[in-house]
Amino acid sequence: MNLRTVFFDLDGTLIDHFSAIHRSYSHTLPQLGLPAPTLGQVRKAVGGGLEQAMLNFVSSEQLPEALRIYRSYFDRTMLDDVVLLPGSRELLEELHRRGVTCAVLTNKLGDPSRSLCQHLGVTEFLQGIFGAKDTPWLKPDPAFSDHALRTLGHDSSTALLVGDSPFDVQAGINGGFPCWAVTTGTHTQEELVAVGASRVYPDLLALGSALLAEC
Repeated sequence: MNLRTVFFDLDGTLIDHFSAIHRSYSHTLPQLGLPAPTLGQVRKAVGGGLEQAMLNFVSSEQLPEALRIYRSYFDRTMLDDVVLLPGSRELLEELHRRGVTCAVLTNKLGDPSRSLCQHLGVTEFLQGIFGAKDTPWLKPDPAFSDHALRTLGHDSSTALLVGDSPFDVQAGINGGFPCWAVTTGTHTQEELVAVGASRVYPDLLALGSALLAEC
């Protein structure tokens, strides 16, 4: 495999942040007179950016206030119980050692994403962390991955995206590079295959073993 760049999604791929995200929704929605969502409902909603996810629970009129409440609470509590998923650090460290450029490409807000990576001790293995509000774009818009590749000085012909959702798979397809997916996030193997994932693995341990054997 002629591989120079590996993009990683964040939530559900490199990290498990669903407890903090669910807690923030459960804090936000009752203040708008709405029921707190289940963890399962939140997991199904995320992936396309906070605004799109929040619209699964609130009206467009309620959205600005919901975002204000959510972001204020999330910013205060987001580091409380976030963890790296098994195999994340080891894969990033080994790819970095082999000279492969690793970067995060996420629809999570860029500033919190950078804080999380720093908190979890993986920033040193990443040459870029590209998130929501850093640019006008989100996955799966190819302009987002094109911007990231230009910033890194690479191109799509030697890139791979690792993710867990249809947004990730479509980002790879739109950007002209494969997406290898894991089922540690929001979707099943069948769902990810159906939308065009090049490969699907149960976790990063399995994906990492396959990837390192080929690069």
